[in-house]
Amino acid sequence: MTQTNNRFFDEIGRLMNDAAGAAQGVKREVDAVVRNQAERILRDLDLVKREEFDAVKDMARLAREENEALKTRIEALEARLGGSQPATS
Repeated sequence: MTQTNNRFFDEIGRLMNDAAGAAQGVKREVDAVVRNQAERILRDLDLVKREEFDAVKDMARLAREENEALKTRIEALEARLGGSQPATS
């Protein structure tokens, strides 16, 4: 009877190991499908990549700084000319 119980428990253990392995395989498959679907959805949304966004953000910052510097130069030139001319915006 002890031998029968051992075999029974051995078989149960093997079945559980096989089930755990199969569950891991299914999890990997589901993860891959979900990842592929998410990537496809993001591509279809035509979103901007972070690197591109950061590059445009830097360009805008530089343009703003340049505009401020030019504004300061224009004001200085106008002051030198007498400042009687109205500023146009």
